Amino acid sequence: MRGAARNEITEYLIYSSVARRTADPHNRRILEKIAQQERGHHALWTKVLGEDAAPSRPKAWLYIALSRILGLSFSLKLMEKGEGLAQEFYRDLSKEYPEALDIMRDEQRHERELLGLINEGFLQYVSSFVLGLNDALVELTGALAGLTLALRDTRLIAMVGLITGIAASLSMAASEYLSTQEEGKADAWRASLATGIAYVLTVALLIAPYLVVSNAFVALACTLALAIVVIFLFTFYTAVAKGMNFRKRFIRMAAISLGVAGLNFFVGHGIRVFFGIE
Repeated sequence: MRGAARNEITEYLIYSSVARRTADPHNRRILEKIAQQERGHHALWTKVLGEDAAPSRPKAWLYIALSRILGLSFSLKLMEKGEGLAQEFYRDLSKEYPEALDIMRDEQRHERELLGLINEGFLQYVSSFVLGLNDALVELTGALAGLTLALRDTRLIAMVGLITGIAASLSMAASEYLSTQEEGKADAWRASLATGIAYVLTVALLIAPYLVVSNAFVALACTLALAIVVIFLFTFYTAVAKGMNFRKRFIRMAAISLGVAGLNFFVGHGIRVFFGIE
């Protein structure tokens, strides 16, 4: 019970702190309401325990920092996943303390409210960022796999890959601008910029192994490993922030990227044989 009390007062600090820094009145009201509920839960546990419980300052600092860096949606929904696990604890505890059922219902309501809470400007451009990232992963891993078997010179592969990647990033950014503008959405240039930046950053990351490793096949293996890490991180972020299924999205994206890379690897071999490159 002491752990439950500590958790409630910690989350009160997190919600109240984030609420104070939230400009949107609707978001702020809901966060303040949840903060007060968490405070009420802590008061109930304090009464049951007969003593107060101190908050976990490191946990509070972590989630407040995450909300500033990665956005409100991701940080608070990630925290709510932890509350989902705590519901089992409350259900068991209710056999001895019926008040725990009320707390559990509040926790369930928190999750539903948070799902409809967020109206972040940042999230409006996440889809554009992910579009650029996904395209860069699929196209460049495939291109680098083909170039690796066709050329087998890491510097040459890096140069061709960089030229290809920059050209593709400009093309993607322009396409996203036109597409967003056609849909009548505001700030089409920001969506375009998010797509272009994601593409360029992904290109730089995937080409990096070819600049530091002399063996082209080892460099390709490093590039594919980096691609999987990037897919994992951004799939996890979007899955949490938007309430999507992480496992399905990760497997699908990883399979597509690796599948295209494998196909282009054999295409590179075919081109090398066709042109008689030694």
